[in-house]
Amino acid sequence: MGKFVFRRIAFAATVSIFALWDVESANAITPNKLVSGGLPAHTGTSTTDYLTDGYLTNWKSSNAKEIAINVGEGPTKLRINWESFGDCAWATDFTTGCSHSGVPLSNFKIMTSANSTDGSDGDWVEVANIKDNPVMARGVDIEFAGKSWFKFASEGDVGQILEIEAFDVSAGGTDTWFFMGTSISQMGIKQQDTDSTTAQLIHARFPEYTPAMLRGGIGCINSTEVVEHLNEYLEYAGNVKFWAIEMGTNDAWGGGDWNLDTYKKNMQTIIDSAKAHGITPIIARIIATDSSKAGWQVNPAFLEAVDNLTEENNLPKGPDFFSYFKEHPEQLASDGVHPNGDKKGGQAMHHLWAEALAPLYAAGDTALTNVTTDPAGDSTDRMRSAVAKIATPVIFLQNHNIVMHHLPESAEISLISTMGQIVAHKGAVRSSAYFENLPLGKYIAVIRNGNVRFSKIVQVK
Repeated sequence: MGKFVFRRIAFAATVSIFALWDVESANAITPNKLVSGGLPAHTGTSTTDYLTDGYLTNWKSSNAKEIAINVGEGPTKLRINWESFGDCAWATDFTTGCSHSGVPLSNFKIMTSANSTDGSDGDWVEVANIKDNPVMARGVDIEFAGKSWFKFASEGDVGQILEIEAFDVSAGGTDTWFFMGTSISQMGIKQQDTDSTTAQLIHARFPEYTPAMLRGGIGCINSTEVVEHLNEYLEYAGNVKFWAIEMGTNDAWGGGDWNLDTYKKNMQTIIDSAKAHGITPIIARIIATDSSKAGWQVNPAFLEAVDNLTEENNLPKGPDFFSYFKEHPEQLASDGVHPNGDKKGGQAMHHLWAEALAPLYAAGDTALTNVTTDPAGDSTDRMRSAVAKIATPVIFLQNHNIVMHHLPESAEISLISTMGQIVAHKGAVRSSAYFENLPLGKYIAVIRNGNVRFSKIVQVK
């Protein structure tokens, strides 16, 4: 999850002691509050509630030239996400294997107002001008200080707009996601009914967070075509913190390994490009087929490639679609490859993503928001300076107990399951904390002292 440095110290035959880690974390998530949820969207003489309801499968869309939303005063910067409806592919021309159709919201301005009363009157300022946008889901950041309204003002055909979301990113929110994928994601993450999206599941478990989630599945696409269009991915979905990637079914099609080296090379290119742009990629294990219907199964070498890419690049682990759907073939469609909406295959994908991402949210926001230093100074040095003021905690395991020493006197400690549930919470007593008789399993130990947070995965065996 983060960048950790360990020291292992001999204690006894059954005891392991770990010095805690460097707190720099490339995967720290700063919340960005959803401020538009459920608000009326004004489209001239009428209003709608379905453009801000958080659901994409009601298939209610708008083609209004102007859409205005009053989110109120407070945020100084907003991130505006929108989703459009074509045949649900993110882009229409990235692959030769399938044809896709749809009209994206392509030429429009985003404007803001401090004194409008109905979305039409008042004074408006242009804060963004989008030209020739070719994709069906995208997000832009806008300045919003002193404003209360924003609106889309379109010049041409707007297509069918499904959803508009506004997030408060005044504090530099990084809870921003792009779900890159194949038809597996096009169908499962966007088209099929679900009780909750991945973002809604995360919010339910961690109320402080409201992920800004863009869906980018494209039917028939493979890793080679992604690399061929990597510049477009970065241009239109490169301003997020995370890429949640489902990729490989079309590379592994048929069950052989003839395309394995190309797949590994392509995925490494995607990883390197994402990281170079400050994006953390997270890769799902390729979905299993129902081989009795599809006539083939994913070659294990492709699954090993995903595991190796994750480990070698120090990435957070993605969901294991292979194991889940291998055990639940009834949630695959009649072709044995795609998720079955009627059997909640897409819903399962949302839940599996939420489960895989939960440890990132359980660790919390590790940003040192109240550390004030010379802005010209090195950020790493500033963080290390702040951490140096705290004694280095030590964690060790003793049978089914987790023992912590050298804690700050005011430290608060939480043990969190890898599913994000708080197992125990207590304050330090005389610089120590004890958690006794724990069930076997992995826990995330989170130690907070003011604005400094440590997090470490500890396994009770």
